[in-house]
Amino acid sequence: MGTILVIDDEKGIVDLIQEALSQFGHDVETAINGIEGIHKFEHGRFDMVITDMRMPGMDGNGVVRHIRSSLRQSTPIIGISGTPWLFQETGFDMILPKPFPLKTLVDSVDHLSKPSTAAAAESERDLPFN
Repeated sequence: MGTILVIDDEKGIVDLIQEALSQFGHDVETAINGIEGIHKFEHGRFDMVITDMRMPGMDGNGVVRHIRSSLRQSTPIIGISGTPWLFQETGFDMILPKPFPLKTLVDSVDHLSKPSTAAAAESERDLPFN
């Protein structure tokens, strides 16, 4: 599976998401706010980011703006929030309003983790022929 960065200032939510995704084979790193999340994103390799909206320091919109202007701007981002109307950025790949069933989150991660048909065809073209 992949490595996922989960950013949320509520420890209980982070622990729950980390446990659920780990059970499905994902490596999960966590950050307690947007600033720490951006620092980890810049110094790590993540296949996906899940971020809360309302956090002290930098909110989810700031996280998305930073990632979309980075060299890894195509990293899938799932936004989670009890206040989904605060999502200003259109750069999120998916938004889940809290509370959400863990199965919905796991299914969303799986859906966004699958390479698109075009990307799969392109990578097949790059395979050497024997």
